Amino acid sequence: MIKAIIFDFGNVFINLDIEGFTQNAFKHFKIDAFSEEMIAFNSFYEQGLISTDEFLEFYTENFPKLTEEGLIDIWNFMLKDFPKHRLDFLKELKISSKYKLILLSNTNELHMDWIKKNVPFYEEFKNCFDAFYLSHEIHLRKPNRDIFEFVLKENNLIAKDCLFIDDNKDNIKTANALGIATWYINPETEDVTTLFKLKSHLF
Repeated sequence: MIKAIIFDFGNVFINLDIEGFTQNAFKHFKIDAFSEEMIAFNSFYEQGLISTDEFLEFYTENFPKLTEEGLIDIWNFMLKDFPKHRLDFLKELKISSKYKLILLSNTNELHMDWIKKNVPFYEEFKNCFDAFYLSHEIHLRKPNRDIFEFVLKENNLIAKDCLFIDDNKDNIKTANALGIATWYINPETEDVTTLFKLKSHLF
């Protein structure tokens, strides 16, 4: 029986344009692919292992024609709208009190600053959860096994009693390997608000 639902944030609640972000970044950086060093710095930043200042310094040194403001705009390009009906669904779920609600997101300080500024109901959203984990705050990231083990331990949960919802196949694969039930959500065709319709067999 499902006792806890673990939600991703991006493309589950807030819409993302990852492909558009990549194309926009390549255009402004005048590159065809992210270098290994860029990928590493992005990962370090997502885990809170480097500060925002250090992250921006790396990019301004490598792309001196771009301002910090311009870099922040490029970095936040993927963040789009947060449909209100998803908040309403979450609030109803919270009121039911049947499940422990947990957010588990790979993110970073710049993205969260943008969200806090542009999503007027962010605090209301956050308050719906019993636990709220952001990768850069806990220094762990998906799809690594240790972040899932951390969530289970912190909340005194057994894997088989949890449902994990994410739009990333690698993250889903790790959760499955631990025995967590999963929903690999397709943001193009599915919406988290249909959870109990599409995954009724789990509840």
